[in-house]
Amino acid sequence: MSDPNIEKVRDESASEAEERLQHPWLGRFLFGFAIVVSLAHLYFNTFSTLSTLWTSAMHFGFFGVLCALSVPLARPQGAGARRLVLGVDILLALAAAGCVIYLMAFEDALYARGVTFVTSDWIVSIAAVALILEFARRTTGWFIPVLCIVALTYVAWWGQYVNGVFNFPGLSWETVLFRSYIGGEGMLGSIARISWTYVFMFILFGAFLVKSGAGDFIIELARCAAGRFVGGPGFVAVFSSGLMGSVSGSSVANTVSTGVITIPLMRKAGFPARFAAGVEAAASTGGQLMPPVMGAGAFIMASYTQVSYLTIIGVAALPALLYFLSVAMFVRIEAKRSDAQHLADPNAPKIGEVLKNGWHFLLPLVVLVAALIYGFTPTYAAGIAIVSVIVSSWLSKNPMKPRDILDALVLGSRNMITTAILLITVGLIVNVVSTTGIGNTFSLMITDWAGGSLLITIFLIAVASLILGMGLPVTASYIVLGTLSAPALYNLMAHAQLLDLIAAGNLPEQARAIFMIAAPDQIQALSSPMSMAEAKALLDKVPDTFSSQLYEQALSPAFLTMSLVAAHMVIFWLSQDSNVTPPVCLTAFAAAAIAGTPQMRTGFTAWKLAKGLYIIPLLFVWSPLITGTPLEMFTVFVFALFGVYAIIAGLEGYLEHELPWWLRLLMFPIGALMLWPHGMLAIDLAGVAIFLAVLLWSGRQGRSTPRLA
Repeated sequence: MSDPNIEKVRDESASEAEERLQHPWLGRFLFGFAIVVSLAHLYFNTFSTLSTLWTSAMHFGFFGVLCALSVPLARPQGAGARRLVLGVDILLALAAAGCVIYLMAFEDALYARGVTFVTSDWIVSIAAVALILEFARRTTGWFIPVLCIVALTYVAWWGQYVNGVFNFPGLSWETVLFRSYIGGEGMLGSIARISWTYVFMFILFGAFLVKSGAGDFIIELARCAAGRFVGGPGFVAVFSSGLMGSVSGSSVANTVSTGVITIPLMRKAGFPARFAAGVEAAASTGGQLMPPVMGAGAFIMASYTQVSYLTIIGVAALPALLYFLSVAMFVRIEAKRSDAQHLADPNAPKIGEVLKNGWHFLLPLVVLVAALIYGFTPTYAAGIAIVSVIVSSWLSKNPMKPRDILDALVLGSRNMITTAILLITVGLIVNVVSTTGIGNTFSLMITDWAGGSLLITIFLIAVASLILGMGLPVTASYIVLGTLSAPALYNLMAHAQLLDLIAAGNLPEQARAIFMIAAPDQIQALSSPMSMAEAKALLDKVPDTFSSQLYEQALSPAFLTMSLVAAHMVIFWLSQDSNVTPPVCLTAFAAAAIAGTPQMRTGFTAWKLAKGLYIIPLLFVWSPLITGTPLEMFTVFVFALFGVYAIIAGLEGYLEHELPWWLRLLMFPIGALMLWPHGMLAIDLAGVAIFLAVLLWSGRQGRSTPRLA
């Protein structure tokens, strides 16, 4: 099946890039230039005193040149046509560099003229926008460039002809181009800053780990730790994808790197081929949920919420672990149903031997976490961790040599091309959203459509993320959707907590002053408990203009901050579903290619196995899994573990043995009971007891029922 999606474009781009690297003189130039790019970014993130605008511009220039020369404009057949395309690409690379040099040389002159464009300003601004759109087309396909063109023309032209809430009077093309490039608000704005700081440093860190041999160590460790259990190869896929994803942050790269080993292992153990591919796709999708990289999501989330990166990855850890365990539950059930066995390899090393030979690969991760806890910024922590990779490799039998270090620098730059171009381009869309206020309008529309219901709001966001994910990579989908809908979700979460306080009669005294203005006759009612309907009717009397002030007065700053994180985390998780949800499920398609299974059927299997993507985000909203104390978070995690297992048993109709229909139906309310935030420990314990009883009964049934030969 031919699928014109982003990953196909990326695969073609990768092969074209490899071809360019084999070019007699261009390959040597790209190798050297990639080293310069990595070293320059190390300088930007450590000792540089250049302005943010200039650094962002140089980031655009560096990766514009790399993209132009690595990913050809077209793929002609004849030698003459290839030379022509190469000539055009060289001119585009020079144009990208020229745009950067012009901005740095003539920025002061532009401001001296009162930000009035002359001819050269027009030419350079148009060229810069056109170049980044062309580079985005080469690396991610047509969807993002078209979306950018629609957004830019909306601001400058057709927005004034739209009726209703989306009417926008318009800005001049001069203002649009200034804000898009020279003004540092679009291409060179906050998203580009995240790209050249956090994202690049962690991608470079991952490249050094790969070149040091850590990838092989991770897979061997997973095989030793999980491969000895029944259905062990499936657990190896889950475990290795989690470990690899914690560094790579790319679901498709995760699938390709680990799937070529784990999918054949699963098939050999007796798992159906389609299930094996689905497990790898679902587990690799979780790689973008696992700290520390999270597919650049952690850095973007930290920028949006103004919450520290360390806090973001701290609250993301338990939900990510819960997701991987949910996939492992499917593996366990299918292993029992398919009678899949563990593969006893007499030549396989013991886990002690693997750790003895590769323990030093864990040191960089320890150094990274320690540096973050000590108080270093994520970029400095990543820089220190990169140095620790080199130093720790000297403890192995294959220490990194100068050539290995150079190769790691090149790999980091090459791996960053698509991400850098993507984030710089998305900055144009984010700038349009902030300029027009369309984000607030969209948030109000979601709230209106949902009728104030959190569940319906999350459903609408899930649908929007799935649609966006058909054309956008998940990071871009999260950026766009987070900008548009996070405020609505955050306000509804704060609104729900405020209703609980009013209904319980626990509204703080300072918040009651607002009700003295909006509903003075109801002040006495605030002192005693009331029904939720009465609380809602009372809160509806407060004008919307006072809502944010009321939240600040009634709710603790810590709760509001973590609620904002939870809102973004919900959107970030839901944005991952396009990887495993047909009709465009990129990670599932990559796994299907390895397993040799039908793409769409594999996509539906991966979608079933990734049910945690839809269940776990609900806990962010209605439980303290993210917003609570460490004890509350761990308590929710434990009961959610049993709850998710019960729901999966209901979906599969199987635990250690096939469940009768009535017991299968019982699993759904039992699981929901342990997931629902009712606050009654006795009910949760009762749910766990019932589930464990069913599990033990199922195990006895499995042992007493003979297998058919």
